[in-house]
Amino acid sequence: MGKIVLIGLGLHDEKSITLEALECAKGCDMLFAEQYTSLLAEGSIERLERRIGKEIQLLDRKRIEDGSFLILAREMAIGLLIPGDPMTATTHVDLRIRAHEKDIECEIVHGTSVIVAVPGILGLQHYKFGRTVTIPFNEAGYDPTSPLELLMKNLENGLHTLALLDIQADKERYMTANEGLEWILRTAEKLGYDVIGENLLACVVARAGSKDCMARADKLSELIKMEFGPPLHTIVIPGKLHFQETEALIRLAKAPPELFMKL
Repeated sequence: MGKIVLIGLGLHDEKSITLEALECAKGCDMLFAEQYTSLLAEGSIERLERRIGKEIQLLDRKRIEDGSFLILAREMAIGLLIPGDPMTATTHVDLRIRAHEKDIECEIVHGTSVIVAVPGILGLQHYKFGRTVTIPFNEAGYDPTSPLELLMKNLENGLHTLALLDIQADKERYMTANEGLEWILRTAEKLGYDVIGENLLACVVARAGSKDCMARADKLSELIKMEFGPPLHTIVIPGKLHFQETEALIRLAKAPPELFMKL
């Protein structure tokens, strides 16, 4: 009897994998990995292969979404290695549902995700976050405004917003925080959201989980000029701040103290 195991790899590189995840991967007959919903540091997959003692085949978006490899899980234990936590992307939830429809056993091994890590890095309280949004690359004929509309609703309710940035892994294209902040400004002007402008407080976390993780908080106009280094980047737009959150942003994300006198 086969099964599929969705294995979370955690943040940044192969060192984030839990002992449980490592043990499960070693117990699988075949291993696959995807890196289009997130990204691990260069060489992580090769180092994982050595650690696990098995070959890992990379799957592209099409093969994950069509679920063709699920056929193998009828006869053997298949492991799908996923950066972060397996259940934070709707693609993997859909995969789990399809496995259930085909009467294929599906196990979940959770991993650390930016959705949990980034608020902690900044010292913001998790329960004060509203809906997470994803900022897309501008493509011909595709320029949705819904992410900013959701961000605005969060602000109106005093909630923080975690903004994930678009990934086009097949083109090795990863949106930078600067591009994301520019999109926010441009779209706010387009929608006439005066409250979202250059003086808006924003935060950026780069390479969460790595030794060179970078966290900054400042006015949007200042952050947009900064250099945040290699991907992945994440943006947070704070809502109403508790005094402890304010202190955390000053001490942990180098926010200028004078900025909060105007908030």
